[in-house]
Amino acid sequence: MKGFLDDANYSVGLLDEGTNLGNVIDNYVYEHTLTGKNAFFVGDLGKIVKKHSQWQNIVAQIKPFYTVKCNSTPAVLEILAALGTGFACSSKTEMALVQELGVSPENIIYISPCKQVSQIKYAAKIGVNIMTCDNEVELKKIARNHPNAKVLLHIATEDNIGGEEGNMKFGTTLKNCRHLLECAKELDVQIIGVKFHVSSACKESQVYVHALSDARCVFDMAGEFGFTMNMLDIGGGFTGTEFQLEEVNHVISPLLDVYFPEGSGIKIISEPGSYYVSSAFTLAVNIIAKKVVENDKFSSGVEKTGSDEPAFMYYMNDGVYGSFASKLSEDLNTIPEVHKKYKEDEPLFTSSLWGPSCDELDQIVESCLLPELNVGDWLIFDNMGADSLHEPSAFNDFQRPAIYYMMSFSDW
Repeated sequence: MKGFLDDANYSVGLLDEGTNLGNVIDNYVYEHTLTGKNAFFVGDLGKIVKKHSQWQNIVAQIKPFYTVKCNSTPAVLEILAALGTGFACSSKTEMALVQELGVSPENIIYISPCKQVSQIKYAAKIGVNIMTCDNEVELKKIARNHPNAKVLLHIATEDNIGGEEGNMKFGTTLKNCRHLLECAKELDVQIIGVKFHVSSACKESQVYVHALSDARCVFDMAGEFGFTMNMLDIGGGFTGTEFQLEEVNHVISPLLDVYFPEGSGIKIISEPGSYYVSSAFTLAVNIIAKKVVENDKFSSGVEKTGSDEPAFMYYMNDGVYGSFASKLSEDLNTIPEVHKKYKEDEPLFTSSLWGPSCDELDQIVESCLLPELNVGDWLIFDNMGADSLHEPSAFNDFQRPAIYYMMSFSDW
């Protein structure tokens, strides 16, 4: 994946006072309208810096290990490395990307729940020792292939209140931890701590109370087996809002003081991903086709605008086989904005937005109210920095959108 870092010759546009993100998008929309109307991203790197200082202000006692798979563009990784975050990697590719930036192995953790043997060996070779594990099969693989491994036992949380029944759940039960500690002792694998993860869809802060109490139990259990425990990983699930971060801190701070007090030699880490990058990237897409349908074809929750009015299906030049891949597993957390100016009293029509593949899965927005658009018009999606900048699928010759980075002088 070395080739990926070839776009490390990216440039960052520094904005003068009085110039903002909207002006930058206007300029690139104009440019792309002249040159082929391909979709593009604008990344505001200053927002990543601001998120980091917000983190330092609210939860300074927790060291962030950024989840690389969330957005592995070189500019993001470089800026986070410069800010001194750690990195949580799921694969050899991600470990190599981070290592090429000169990040020391102690600042990398290997978090894939299902590890390939070749990738465990690669981690051992480059000195990435800290990894997570939630079952005996993984433990045996680690024992055979990584003599210096330092393992965090991944325990399950009760966060399936968040309506995520369909999602795969990882993490072992408290009951099974004793068995895993026995196995680790037999296999001579070093257990150094505990990891848990609370999903961002979970609205119950009580889940942290149970998770921290369970983690403390595992620490005590591990002590009985003679393991020296020195790390607690509270996972990800941070949405990026200051309010949510303060809320989580309000719940966990007093519990950390009781269960893992300062001075106990226990390092507290976490794995924020979309927290850092979601709001930093905006995607501009172009309407490539349009279809008029009867309004009653729309069965979804948007209020009907009057059944005799038409409804519109718009096809865009990016979809779930490209930048909207996460739409396949979760709802979109962004509302499309029409780029062209339109009058306040312009009529709005029930509309649905689709990707270019003509596949029934390629639906981006099921129903929303928009003024009538034409082929060639642009739509802007904000909060597109997480899980959207992967290598595109080969479906329909989809071209990876260009990324333009910017930063204001004040953030620089």
